[in-house]
Amino acid sequence: MRLLHERQQVLDYCRKMIDHKLTTGSGGNISIYNREEGLIAISPGSMDYFKINPEDIMVVSPQGAVVEGKNKPSSEMQFHLALFQQRMDVNAVIHSHSVYATAMACLRKPIPPLHYLVGLIGDCVPVIEYATFGTGELAENIAKGIGTYNAALLANHGVVSVGSDIDLCFIIAEHVELLAQMYLFASAAGSPVLLPAEEMTVLQDKFQQYIFKTKDVK
Repeated sequence: MRLLHERQQVLDYCRKMIDHKLTTGSGGNISIYNREEGLIAISPGSMDYFKINPEDIMVVSPQGAVVEGKNKPSSEMQFHLALFQQRMDVNAVIHSHSVYATAMACLRKPIPPLHYLVGLIGDCVPVIEYATFGTGELAENIAKGIGTYNAALLANHGVVSVGSDIDLCFIIAEHVELLAQMYLFASAAGSPVLLPAEEMTVLQDKFQQYIFKTKDVK
């Protein structure tokens, strides 16, 4: 079986995504790119993650051709492929529907730098322009809008997070949800005091130097 390790990881993290309340049911999708093999393991569409096995995870080429697996790849495969093509530093993609971050996405409001952990993503958590799910237009919007950010809100849809590996990618997805919750709670009580651009540059450098090497988020 091709990409057995990556297929097991995709399945494990799909289940973890539900356990950690980052999505529900068969919602969301995950992919891992093995650049040495030139193949991608991606979750199948519309299947209960607790009722499938590693062989149910699809293996596709970077162009989207099915290499192995009896199911259909995720309907969002196009934007996973676009991200892997756009970002050579990215080997894992998680698309989630976590409640607070998706609420921000429905408001079409970026998460501003109210907390130092925003530096894990960039100078903010940006919003990607809306397009119908599963379309080339959405894939194009994400590839164009992600820039160097490690996550983004998808307008009226959910969240996309990227990382050099699946462990880091999941950490980022969890922190986007935490930051969205912080922002909504703080905004309900008043106006959050935002960190200045200079400090965000320092924080991003520190995360790049330490966190992305150790995965130790304080």
